[in-house]
Amino acid sequence: MKIFNFRNLDEKEKENLLKRPAVDLKASFEAVKPILDEVKRDGLKAALKYAEKFDRFPGGDLRVSEAEFLEAEKNLDGEVKHSIRKAAGNIEKFHIKQLPKPYETETMEGILCSREYRAIENVGLYIPGGSAVLPSTMLMLGIPARIAGCKRIVAVSPSKGNRVNDALLFAAKILGITEFYKVGGVQAIGLLAYGAEGFPKVNKIFGPGNQYVTAAKLLVSIDLNGCPIDMPAGPSEVLVVADESSEPSFVAADLLSQAEHGPDSQVVLAATSQKVLSRVLEQLESQLLLLPRKDIAVRALESSFALLTESIGDAISFSNMYAPEHLILHVEEPESYKPLITNAGSVFLGGYSPESAGDYASGTNHSLPTYGYAKSFGGVSVESFMKTMTFQTLTREGLRSIAGAIETLAETESLAAHKNAVTIRLNKL
Repeated sequence: MKIFNFRNLDEKEKENLLKRPAVDLKASFEAVKPILDEVKRDGLKAALKYAEKFDRFPGGDLRVSEAEFLEAEKNLDGEVKHSIRKAAGNIEKFHIKQLPKPYETETMEGILCSREYRAIENVGLYIPGGSAVLPSTMLMLGIPARIAGCKRIVAVSPSKGNRVNDALLFAAKILGITEFYKVGGVQAIGLLAYGAEGFPKVNKIFGPGNQYVTAAKLLVSIDLNGCPIDMPAGPSEVLVVADESSEPSFVAADLLSQAEHGPDSQVVLAATSQKVLSRVLEQLESQLLLLPRKDIAVRALESSFALLTESIGDAISFSNMYAPEHLILHVEEPESYKPLITNAGSVFLGGYSPESAGDYASGTNHSLPTYGYAKSFGGVSVESFMKTMTFQTLTREGLRSIAGAIETLAETESLAAHKNAVTIRLNKL
């Protein structure tokens, strides 16, 4: 990790530290567009072709059968099943509190306005299946979709040969998600966005993926024939603030848990003293040797950095500029710093709140904004799977009370028909 002293940095140097590793989106767009176009044109035939090419799918039905769900449950270790159920319970308990409530208000006498929520009827969940299989993502997306009341929830994930991971299928099954397709990558995004014969397109796509999946999601989101997506996504990232009260081994473990995600993961340490920094770096070196994914973590750390700050306030100030996906406070009285935090996807307070807890089982969602998007996006929630509608009812008296304002504004905007829609009613009163 590169080391910087926050006090010695000028504004330009601080801005440079905010930059994530560059992703060549132009090249990714050029690579994925022909595949999307083919899936748009040829539907399941094209999706099957690319599943065979990229995932070694042997052919046959892309949809997971009931027998495959049952076999997955039978084969899965009991402890894994118990852990999935426990995580699901906590995620549901937290997310069910997010159900929004409708409201109404009388803006003037005779004018009643209200707002209500409706579930997005048809959603697609993309579950990665590359270097790591993620049943936790199935829970993080499937549970809020179910709580929101989405009528059709379809999941897609690349297979290994003809099989989808048992834990992934079990997680889907306990949520009641039985429409599951053995297809991943760009072709899966195309299938969700454009549909095919016997496969209705979805109204919104959720889920993380590699740079090609991300590029495909972005392209379909700006295609009038495509569909919206949850949020832009980039490599996983964490910023950890540590003071003298922190346990260096805990801090190092949190940094490495993010570094092992991928070589492009971003890991940032903000330490309030050289002593804290040195102790954490020592722990990093020793724990790194024990990791099965050591090579991946090393590459991530090479493009990451540590920051020496004079205070926790300075560290949080930098964090707000950086807007990390995950922020961990290994400091005394971490709750007292909550009001200072303005930009972060999910925050972990105190030495016994590892980021892994949020990844799996504390209850919060792990589908979070990266690449600095936490400045303008929140993580996936129940509301992500819903949309709002507004209603208004005007009585004769209500219309009369605002008619003059409407007519004047319509005239100001040179919209005569708008004005007439009110005037014609006034003439009947």
